Amino acid sequence: MSEMVREAREQVAGAWRRARAVPWLLDAALVGALLLFVLVTGAGLAGPGYVLVSLVQIVPLLWRRSHPLTAALAVAGGCLLQVVLLDRPVPANVAVLLAVYSAAGFGSRRTSRIVLGVGLVGAVLAGLDWAASIYDGLGYFLAVASVQTGFMACFVGVAWALGDVMRRRREVVSRLQAQNRALARDQAQRERLAAQDERATIAREMHDVVAHSLAVVVVQADGGLYAARQALARGTDLDADRSRAALEQAATTLETLAQTARASLADTRRLVGVLRDPGSDPDYAPLQGLAHLEELVQRVRASGVDVAAHVRGEVGDLSADVDLAAYRVVQEALTNAMKHAGPDASVDVDVLRTPGVLMVRVTDDGLGAAEQPLDGEGNGLPGMRERVEVLGGTVHAGPRRRRGWEVVATLPLAAAPATATPTTATEDRPGAAVAPGGGHTPGDGR
Repeated sequence: MSEMVREAREQVAGAWRRARAVPWLLDAALVGALLLFVLVTGAGLAGPGYVLVSLVQIVPLLWRRSHPLTAALAVAGGCLLQVVLLDRPVPANVAVLLAVYSAAGFGSRRTSRIVLGVGLVGAVLAGLDWAASIYDGLGYFLAVASVQTGFMACFVGVAWALGDVMRRRREVVSRLQAQNRALARDQAQRERLAAQDERATIAREMHDVVAHSLAVVVVQADGGLYAARQALARGTDLDADRSRAALEQAATTLETLAQTARASLADTRRLVGVLRDPGSDPDYAPLQGLAHLEELVQRVRASGVDVAAHVRGEVGDLSADVDLAAYRVVQEALTNAMKHAGPDASVDVDVLRTPGVLMVRVTDDGLGAAEQPLDGEGNGLPGMRERVEVLGGTVHAGPRRRRGWEVVATLPLAAAPATATPTTATEDRPGAAVAPGGGHTPGDGR
C-alpha cells in the first residue's frame, strides 16, 4: 500500500513539474476552473450581463504572466462594466485579486504600483456602488460603503503583497542562480588552469628524466660500440689482453647503460601512472634532490666525462621544491655538457648554501662538439628557467669569457614572491657565440 502511495506521489510530482514547464497550460487550467466555478455558484444569477461580466474579467487571466499590465487593465474594464450592468458582487470578482497578484509577481515595479492603485480605486468604486444598492440614509450608506471599501482594499493589499514577495523571491533565486553559474564557470576555469599546470609539470619532469637518461645512454652506447670494435679489430693472440680489456670495458658500459635505462623507465612509468589513475595523488617529482648529487655525478663520470662536485653548506634541510629544483639544474647542465661540450671536457659543479639563497653553478671548459646531429628543439633550459622562476629565483646560462659554458642559478631560501627578473637563459645553447680566444662554436645546439 505504501509503495502504491509513493508511486502515486511521484507521478503527481512529475506531472506538476511538466505542467510548470508550460506556464500557459497552468493559466488555461486556472481560467477553465474559474469559469466552471462561476457557472456553478452563479447558476441562479445567470443572465447576459452576468455572463458578459464574468467572461471579461476571467478570460484576460490567460495573459497574466506574459502581459500582466494589459491583463489587469482588461479585468479592470470588466469591473467598470459590472458597475454599469450590475449592482452586486459576483463570483468572477476573484479575478481582480489574481490580476493584482500577477501584476505584482510577474510585472515590473512600475506595473505593480499602477495595478495596486487601480485595484484600490476599484475597491472604492465597488464599495460605493454596492452600498448604493441598499441605500437607507446617508449615514447608513457611508458606513456600509466604508466597511465594504476597507474590506476589499485589504484583500487587494494582501494579494499585492503576496505577489511582490514572490517577485522578490524570484529575483533572489535568479541572482543566486547567476552566481552559481559564475562560480561554476570560475571553477571550470580553475580546473582547466590546474590541469594545464599539471601537464606542464609532468612535461618538465618527463623531459628531465628522459633527456638526461637518454644522453647517458647515447654516450655509453657510443663508448661500448667503440670498445667492441676495437676488440674485434685486434684478432691476434698478441693482442688478447688488450681485446679482453676492451671487451670488459664494453660490458661495463652496457651495464651502466642498462641501469640508467631501468631507472629512467621506472620514473617514466610512475609519471604515466599518474595520468592513468585519476584518483592518484599528484606527486609528479621523483624522489631526488641534492642528496642524490653524488649518484648523478658518478653516472656522468661513468660515461667518460670528468666531473668534479663541491657542496658547501648544509643542504639537508632544504625545502622539497628548492631541493628538487637545484638537482634538476645540475642534471640539465650535466646533460648539456655531455651532449655539447665535446671531447676531453671537464665539468665543475659548485653548490653554495648561504643564509638567504642557494647558488648552483655548473661550468665546463669544452670547445664544443663538432658536427653533432640535431636531436630536436631544446626544452631543457626553458624548463629549468620555469622551475627556478616559480620559486622566485633567477637563471643565467651562456658562454664563458675564455671557453666553455656556464649555468648559474640562484634560489631564495626565504619566502619570496613567485616572480623573478627576466633571465638570460637561452634555448639549450642555441647558436651561442663566444668572445675571441676559444669557446663553443655557433650552432653547437646548446
